[in-house]
Amino acid sequence: MRPRLDETIPEALAGERVDRVVALLGDMSRSAVARLVDNGSIRLDRAVIRSASRRVEVGERLEVELPEAVDPRPAPDDSVDFAVRHEDEHILVVEKPAGLVVHPGAGNEAGTLVNGLVARYPDIADVGDVHRPGIVHRLDRGTSGLLVVARTAAAYEELVRQMSAHEPERIYTALTWGHPENDGGVIDAPIGRSPRHPTRMAVSQHGRDAVTHYAVDQRFDEPRETALLTCRLETGRTHQIRVHLRAIGHPVVGDRDYDGGRPGLDPGRPFLHAGELRVVHPATGEEVRVVAELPDDLQACLRECR
Repeated sequence: MRPRLDETIPEALAGERVDRVVALLGDMSRSAVARLVDNGSIRLDRAVIRSASRRVEVGERLEVELPEAVDPRPAPDDSVDFAVRHEDEHILVVEKPAGLVVHPGAGNEAGTLVNGLVARYPDIADVGDVHRPGIVHRLDRGTSGLLVVARTAAAYEELVRQMSAHEPERIYTALTWGHPENDGGVIDAPIGRSPRHPTRMAVSQHGRDAVTHYAVDQRFDEPRETALLTCRLETGRTHQIRVHLRAIGHPVVGDRDYDGGRPGLDPGRPFLHAGELRVVHPATGEEVRVVAELPDDLQACLRECR
């Protein structure tokens, strides 16, 4: 049976709006109560209430069919594919394939890396944020590569601290359009939400500090001018490498959101791979270093470059 609220209106609430009374007695938001009114789920003396502003009277019987409680924890899904590169009782280091979203959110309620993690490692379900258990940092959907995941509350707290202090080494491989003028450098430019495209980021004086180090490994002339870069994050802002490389005029090949979708070379997603992760183990204090080679799709793209 659905949960119900069944109360007799006391003198203290006489004259109040019915939506305020239901919100108070049911510990609900006014927007949630408004949905109950729309659904005909609220009755006073057995009469369905159609107006949220209806005033209640002493002695009226208030009956409310409450919504079913929703478990906020991500549902296990053992069909989610990902590789585990390091595993112990405290942490995991996993390799996320391109196209896989890290945790549930708007438009991606299931089938994420987190859904796969809680299926394979149920102990993670109660670690950290209930909506994204175990997760201490993320990768964009189109980016492949390494993520460290906490398996215990203590490991979670320590990894969050390390991430906040920018201590872990996160090293990426990127293929960019054009040839950077220098063989390496530091891009120090704050990043914030784009005023033109709310789902994208941009260099902005009102953004948060962001620093990316890069080094040019190879330059190619065919099929078009491109360069293979190693990038190291000093900070970890949303879309940081993609935004920073675009800002210096060398967007990531295949990155359609940031001017990298151009003819002549198309890996089908941004050519960006989190290939090396170094983190201090939260329990032992020893360095954990994991390396993941370029996946097949990016290797195939690279073979086209000469």
